[in-house]
Amino acid sequence: MSELIPAPRSVDAGSGEVRLTEYSQLYADTATEGVGHWLRTVLREATGLPLREGRELDDTDEDGIGLQLDPGLGPEEYRLVSDSSGVLIEGGSAAGVFWGAQTLRQLLGPDAYRRAPLGRDRTWAVPHVTIEDAPRFGWRGLMLDVARHFMPKDGVLRYLDLMAAHKLNVLHFHLTDDQGWRIEIERYPRLTEVGSWRARTKFGHRASPLWEEKPHGGYYTKDDIREIVAYAAERHITVVPEIDIPGHSQAAIAAYPELGNTDVIDTTSLTVWDTWGINKNVLAPTDNTLCFYEGVFEEVLELFPSAFVHIGGDECAKDQWKESATAQARIRELGLADEDELQSWFIRHFGNWLTARGRRLIGWDEILEGGSRAEGRIGAPGGEATNSSLAPGAAVSSWRGYAGGVTAARAGHDVVMCPEQQVYLDHRQDGGPDEPVPIGYVRTLQDVFRFEPVPPELTPDEARHVLGTQANVWTEVMEDPARVDYQTFPRLVAFAEVAWSRLPAPAERDFADFERRMAAHYPRLDALGVGYRPPSGPRPWQRRPGVLGRPIEGTPPNV
Repeated sequence: MSELIPAPRSVDAGSGEVRLTEYSQLYADTATEGVGHWLRTVLREATGLPLREGRELDDTDEDGIGLQLDPGLGPEEYRLVSDSSGVLIEGGSAAGVFWGAQTLRQLLGPDAYRRAPLGRDRTWAVPHVTIEDAPRFGWRGLMLDVARHFMPKDGVLRYLDLMAAHKLNVLHFHLTDDQGWRIEIERYPRLTEVGSWRARTKFGHRASPLWEEKPHGGYYTKDDIREIVAYAAERHITVVPEIDIPGHSQAAIAAYPELGNTDVIDTTSLTVWDTWGINKNVLAPTDNTLCFYEGVFEEVLELFPSAFVHIGGDECAKDQWKESATAQARIRELGLADEDELQSWFIRHFGNWLTARGRRLIGWDEILEGGSRAEGRIGAPGGEATNSSLAPGAAVSSWRGYAGGVTAARAGHDVVMCPEQQVYLDHRQDGGPDEPVPIGYVRTLQDVFRFEPVPPELTPDEARHVLGTQANVWTEVMEDPARVDYQTFPRLVAFAEVAWSRLPAPAERDFADFERRMAAHYPRLDALGVGYRPPSGPRPWQRRPGVLGRPIEGTPPNV
């Protein structure tokens, strides 16, 4: 009971246990039927017990499980009581009950995570306990980059299960980039016919001399996306799609050359990019480009019910716009000062377009830059913000540090904190020579455990704009799912506790206790088949000797 992750708000241990047997029943009221179906399925697989459906709560007396709503609890809050009457999980919503069911699974032990019984006699028991719990943040996210290296659908579904097991509730789905377009758009079939694959791939950091000389690609059909979204919804996870504009767009330009700056370069010669870094080939700021992407987003909105749609907006090189007569004419036509304001206009167009359709734009923190003179400027002296250049309701993913999030919150915009110096899981986990393809600063399990999403300089009113936090998994140097597992785990476990639990200040957090609980959690990850980095270092097959990375020494700046 003291080995739960994320740490619950309160745990009151009793002195007995509830034993699940072949006669145990599982009751779910009407509002929790979906949770009941999920829980019955996973426990039947793991235990071999039938867990027949109870017709009323009394059917679970002594050795059963009951699920029901309690309107007195918060939306994701739950209460789990295991006593002589059986196990009862109550939540303020079906989501709360689902998170309580995840806690129940942990109480049953690591073998509760297996997909078939191990074939030996064992007792399945839940200790007598009362657990009351609720999340700190409403946005507890994982950004999964499937554009740089494609992850087949089954891998995405697996990561949704891993997220659910750690009470994470937002999958930020990075679907497009220079290196690949991963979502079917029916009106523009060349996006996947051409844009979903590249001829070869850089192996390691972009300075590496190594190449994987074979085609790489893949994409999700519309039905694949529908399945992923439905699977996520069953686990109370929202999928937020990202279609990256106006930079990170060479795959789209390779498919439809007219989207690029045709008066600067021969866009018909471009192919899907096969290396990494910031690409100068960006979208042209033309009416045709706006119309094209409105068509893309129309189909995206049909597939994703999420209130938020991510439009990227990061790392848009302005070189071609500076040389483009078409881009310069647009700047003069709109009365803009420069290319930064042109990007701001581009982003605001889609912010207004999404708002008109009942959705909210979210983008990387560069979208705060270049507010036009007519709309106000972001980042006035002293760190204060004036009127925002963003559409009302737009939100910011603060990735370059805390500063973008602070600016956005002070301008009245909602924020998701994901500073690269803290929670970019592509950064290396150790400074040792065996760390595979070492990228960025060393970010250990303890570093992630001590991450604090809310900057202290925010006032309470400003801090209310912090929707939550997410860890980002960029896959340039993760060539297969095993590499994704290695970079993501176990640090995602520490991140999940930061996102869910109300922890003390970073320096006051008890990492020794977290390590103790992790000792119990590693067998759960083993049962789930997660190829995590062991505490002692990478296993031989997890190393990548001779593959060049880009390590950065020292302590990351707190910006």
